[in-house]
Amino acid sequence: MALMVVKFDLKKRVKLAQTVWFMYWFAVLAGILVLSLGLFFKIELRKRSELMDNNESHFLPNLLILMGLIACGINAFGGKVCYDSLDPVKFAKWKPMLKYFLVFCVCFNGLLLLTSLLCFLMRIPLQFTLAEGIKNGMRYYKDTDTPGRCYMKRTLDLMQMEFRCCGNDNFRDWFEIQWVSNRYLDFSAKEVKDRIGSNVDGQYLMDGVPFSCCNPSSPRPCIQYQMTNNSAHYSYDHYTEELNVWKKGCRDALLSYYGGIMNTIGALVVLVTMLEVAVTVGLQYVNSSLSTLANPEEVESESEGYLLEKTVKETFTDIMAKMKAMGKGGKVEEGGEEAVATVS
Repeated sequence: MALMVVKFDLKKRVKLAQTVWFMYWFAVLAGILVLSLGLFFKIELRKRSELMDNNESHFLPNLLILMGLIACGINAFGGKVCYDSLDPVKFAKWKPMLKYFLVFCVCFNGLLLLTSLLCFLMRIPLQFTLAEGIKNGMRYYKDTDTPGRCYMKRTLDLMQMEFRCCGNDNFRDWFEIQWVSNRYLDFSAKEVKDRIGSNVDGQYLMDGVPFSCCNPSSPRPCIQYQMTNNSAHYSYDHYTEELNVWKKGCRDALLSYYGGIMNTIGALVVLVTMLEVAVTVGLQYVNSSLSTLANPEEVESESEGYLLEKTVKETFTDIMAKMKAMGKGGKVEEGGEEAVATVS
């Protein structure tokens, strides 16, 4: 017994075809939207690709671009089929392939839903990618004379000013690395010698941060050096004083920014998926209502449209039976090839 049967006369079939045709072209625009979102997200990631630990972060925008292109293609084709369904002669050429097209649409809708879920889940691996990428970037901050790394200082400074953040987890991360190039250190000075000799790695470490960590909204001039030395500044106690540098770490700031983008894209892709499901269902009703005409030559006769030709259970059983038959067929072919090889 067919699932969700609806009776159609000529007027209802024409109205259904026109409605689904309109929805398909709206779905083409939705496909362009998904494509545009993928391109936008890819550009945003490329802006700070130096701070990404790997290229796997580009998987999601590439997937969005691919899904957008496929959506435009299948929706344009579906719109053409609905338009031709008004003419029985034109529709006849599409009828043999419609069943396979609808199966492909169902699979595509599943992939589109999976893509939307990935938009929400990719925040977790992105967190680790940013943490490692920013950490490595801070290590190269001082290498302004090293080819391939000379841009890192500018990248980090612009990022800290734009996102109002400092360091990886917080501003104290700068205390643990040498971020001033040896080129600008006076190695004859006692302070420099003492600082370099005070750690096993021979680095010039200090309780200071780059200028880009300073908060311009603070009423006090920026204290970016000797931040833990109370005697170095008038009326200052670093334990109680409201520091005038950004306290938020750049990993959390970037994760919040990209996470917001991914959540928005994910929500939009869910809406696009719902639209794709609607047009797939609509095309199935168009196809089934034309296939069940009592007399195909009399287009004004009544017909029945349905979502599935059988019940869900029966449809699932048929699919499993066909898959098993295909598996057995493959084994038979392999056995035949082995037999031929033995005879030879």
